Amino acid sequence: MTLTVEHTTMPVLGRLPVHSSRAEQIAHIAEAAKQIRIQDLKLVHHAGAGHIGGDFSAIDILATLYGAVLDISPATVNDPERDRFILSKGHVAGALYTTLAAFGFLPVEDLATFLKPLSALNGHPNRNKVAGVEANTGPLGHGLPVAVGHALSAKLDVSLRRTYVLVGDGELQEGSNWEAMMAASQYQLDRLTVIVDRNRLQQGATTKETNDLDPLPEKAAAFGFAVVEVNGHDHGELLDVLSAVPFRPGKPTFVIAHTHKGHPISFMSNNVAWHHRVPDAAEYQQALKELQ
Repeated sequence: MTLTVEHTTMPVLGRLPVHSSRAEQIAHIAEAAKQIRIQDLKLVHHAGAGHIGGDFSAIDILATLYGAVLDISPATVNDPERDRFILSKGHVAGALYTTLAAFGFLPVEDLATFLKPLSALNGHPNRNKVAGVEANTGPLGHGLPVAVGHALSAKLDVSLRRTYVLVGDGELQEGSNWEAMMAASQYQLDRLTVIVDRNRLQQGATTKETNDLDPLPEKAAAFGFAVVEVNGHDHGELLDVLSAVPFRPGKPTFVIAHTHKGHPISFMSNNVAWHHRVPDAAEYQQALKELQ
């Protein structure tokens, strides 16, 4: 089945005023995350492809960043002083597209083109085609090095702009990440925040079975990062932590966000089969019912 305009029903939520209370911000993020998940479910089901498990583990993080943390808006998307966000785990592009649409960077109706031939919304984000995308990602292990470059550029510019990068935990098995982390520590890039989507699953197996990352907090600290652990589905925790960085002057921040692949769908959550699986008609209806 091909995605059509009728399936793009997500409201554009935008940002709350800067004087909004923490409770108002959290409620706004929660509603955004709900709407983004509903739309992402539609995208993947009707396109017949995608990475819905990884999408759903990352959506609460994305909704928090774009809904309340990042100093960027559709009007400032090309401002040199904007904050940067890089999705290193580029295969969850569907989650990024729906998030961008929810906050006004991308027309909601454009989501109808997801994965269609010649669409700007292909399986991995392309900064030359989609406003708000900072880097072309897909090959794992590349986004964090690019983010280090952005953060170093900001430091050389004596700028207060921040750089956030979301990486998958399985992605940390790529050595390029650790080379980039050494550089971030060497140059004291304390405006850089690495967020790890720590769902402990990757394609076909657990990260522990594939190439164990533990003890991850100690490893990141040994590479010179200030390390913080959060519940990656708790909007209040995410808002407090991501808004407060840097935690230690002169040190980049490493946020380990503990998540569940497929969250919060009962038959998807923490199930490795949903790395690349597409819900059938019955599963789609069940997931939609649970989200609504």
